[in-house]
Amino acid sequence: MAIERTIPLMFKARVQASPDIIAQASKNEKGVFEKFSYAQLYKDVIQFAAGLKKLGIRRADNVAFFSDNRREWLIADLAILSLGAIDVPRGKDSMATELRFITSFAGCVFGIFENSRQLEKILEKVSEVPLFKTAIVIETPDETIKQKASEAGIEVHSFDEIMNLCTDSYETMLADIEKEIELTKTDDVATIIFTSGTTGTPKGVMLTHENYLAQLSVVDQVLCAKPGDMWLSVLPVWHSFERSVQYFALYFTNGIAYSKPVAAVMLSDLAAIKPQYICGVPRLWDGLGNAVIRTMRKKGGITYAMFKFFVSIGKKYQWSRDRILGRVCHFKRTPRILEICTGILPFILLTPLNALGNLLVFRKIRAKLGGRLNAAISGGGSLQKEVDEFFKAVGVNVLEGYGITEAAPVLSVRLERKPRSNCVGPVYPSVEIKVVAEKDGKIMSDEPLPAGQRGLILARSKNLRQIMKGYYNRQDLTDLVIDKDGWLNTGDIGIMTVDGDIKITGRAKDTIVLLGGENIEPMLIEQALCSSDYIESAMLVGQDKRYLGALIVPAKEFVQNYANENNIAFASYEELLEKPEIQALISSEIDRLVSAENGFRPCEKVFKFELLSESFQVGQELSAKQEMIRFKIAEKYKARIEKLFIEE
Repeated sequence: MAIERTIPLMFKARVQASPDIIAQASKNEKGVFEKFSYAQLYKDVIQFAAGLKKLGIRRADNVAFFSDNRREWLIADLAILSLGAIDVPRGKDSMATELRFITSFAGCVFGIFENSRQLEKILEKVSEVPLFKTAIVIETPDETIKQKASEAGIEVHSFDEIMNLCTDSYETMLADIEKEIELTKTDDVATIIFTSGTTGTPKGVMLTHENYLAQLSVVDQVLCAKPGDMWLSVLPVWHSFERSVQYFALYFTNGIAYSKPVAAVMLSDLAAIKPQYICGVPRLWDGLGNAVIRTMRKKGGITYAMFKFFVSIGKKYQWSRDRILGRVCHFKRTPRILEICTGILPFILLTPLNALGNLLVFRKIRAKLGGRLNAAISGGGSLQKEVDEFFKAVGVNVLEGYGITEAAPVLSVRLERKPRSNCVGPVYPSVEIKVVAEKDGKIMSDEPLPAGQRGLILARSKNLRQIMKGYYNRQDLTDLVIDKDGWLNTGDIGIMTVDGDIKITGRAKDTIVLLGGENIEPMLIEQALCSSDYIESAMLVGQDKRYLGALIVPAKEFVQNYANENNIAFASYEELLEKPEIQALISSEIDRLVSAENGFRPCEKVFKFELLSESFQVGQELSAKQEMIRFKIAEKYKARIEKLFIEE
């Protein structure tokens, strides 16, 4: 499929080719999905762009844009880009200090806000955003907020006001905006996405139209979407992963239905939309999988026993099938015939049982997900092995991917037609990857390591241009991560397979070095711990210590159920976590999961742990893509961590 030189031109081409295909599905005031065609979406974009232009937004202006995923987000995004302006997005769960920093640092005069609360975050200390003068609020703005903004010298408009601000005929608006669209160049900046700040002050990643279009030009080598397919959108769209997915949908002439990352809401929307594709972070798939397991456990008796039996059969069946089809990660050369011979007998024996499991159990689970799901894409963190195996067993194709904001963002993803487990798929066709030797996150050699050897992941665009345009107004930081040959230091540790797939093992800066000099990659151990029903989150600690410790957030519901089933009396949840029985339960889970039998070294044993009664929250201990912000957790629980290393 031909690709145009900018995102608005790509969108325009899809509208001209398929004006009547559904582009968006959004809930109305009654909670019922209302559908909008490509022709209607294009008309809305033109009209909103004309309003923005009349308001005073011009080419290369930075426009603050603080909202979560919704129909109006895509309209505003495409309208801003149609004018040659640049949006600076962030989610509505962001802290007020972050929003003011971004608005000020990017020099935003104009801003779009999902609701009055987001604008209020700016108004709390308006002196910190001296250039900001005009706000557009998608939902009807509160009169008190409008008054407060007016007193601060800031104009406030509703989304609908901007839609109707230009009084020219539609034909006149269309000609004017399409003229603006033609003026935009492929290497113009489309967006500045500020990183989530897991290691400090956010940095503004400048991504061009070309950055996105390079990924769009090869996405059909990875996914098999057809015009008219639907995507369910649940993740914060300001983040580069979901942002790219929105453009993937437009490229394929697909529709986007807007939902929320809440299990009850999602399941209802999945039934209503019956999408072919959905994207989520690992915690989402973990939550959905656990929701299914909890439902079956509550039914108990023969129903739960049958469920467990057939899931076990499904996992073994898929294991054997993968070996026959060559869907296995290879870190060293293995004869194909040997793999086939290993898998063929169990495949033959398990096929009838798996078919029965599909009839009695698996298809009912898939029906809960809409019944038409071609692929569930997981990004923004590492997918737990247990979760991956569960969904594969029930017949849901989970495509784990890997990327970073600076790469716009995809660097690898499992192929829809031939997904391999235990990796994040082959290198995405628009980029190059090499794994090099490192020490403490520093590159020790430019030469690629052989397959199977762990090292630092470097990436660059195939056309040798920078993989991003750089960090906004921070050339010094740009020079630290992109070398003279265009290679970007991702900061991630990984391994290349002999087939060109990538396996991520951790972050270079997260590596824990024990007092004995042993290097520990915490991510793999934390993933193993979180595969327990009783552990929600885990963070390893132990830099420069003799042994590893862990902060553990127990899975509250499962722990309370365990207490009730074992007649453990408690007055409060905090008291329950101090009970010797619960301490012993978590200790046994840690010892079971982080053991030599599971491939862990003696130095990776977790010797002590602290149980935390509160879950990690987005905007506090978690970034917007639900990654742990380690320095914040370490700071918040400093006393608890110190307690782990008091010598007894």
